[in-house]
Amino acid sequence: MVKPYYEPNVRDTETLRAVAHPIRSRILALLRYEGPATASQLGRRLDESSGSTSYHLRQLARYGFAEEDPDQPNRRDKRWRATEMVTSWQRSERSDDPEWRQISDALERRQMLRAIELFQRWFAGEDRFDPRWHSTGGLFDNLLRLTPSQLAALDRDLMAVLDGYRTAPPPAEPDEPVRHVAIYQQLLAFEEVPL
Repeated sequence: MVKPYYEPNVRDTETLRAVAHPIRSRILALLRYEGPATASQLGRRLDESSGSTSYHLRQLARYGFAEEDPDQPNRRDKRWRATEMVTSWQRSERSDDPEWRQISDALERRQMLRAIELFQRWFAGEDRFDPRWHSTGGLFDNLLRLTPSQLAALDRDLMAVLDGYRTAPPPAEPDEPVRHVAIYQQLLAFEEVPL
């Protein structure tokens, strides 16, 4: 069963290392946003062998991020599903562990590079000029003055809003197209105004 609400679900270095693997991250993304799939389907989608994706699925299951889909119609072709909608950890949780810090930093850098890559893909695409999408979404830049507890509250509130849209979005207008919407949240504290 997928846990819908945001809470840190990675609490040790071994788990962080396991979910940080690039192929596993991509498998999780597909399971989360496209739904259950077999190792063969994931292999084709990722240009990996089914043996490779099968191994990585078993590793994700070992750490509680994937499981066999109990609703699969055919037991011969084992389907897997995600058990977590996000991968989250507290940077400070194990700040005394150099490996934890190294893996955490690498994951955060990879997430930022992915956000830049998606922005460039979106910017180069003609779809962004479709009038139905043109006046929605976009890029936002805000700067607030907050304390650590206020920042934590903002983080929780934003995640609750996203969770609501994931589980029970408002009704759509008739004949509206549906797209995947990438949301990247950066809550970074600076002592001075970042210029």
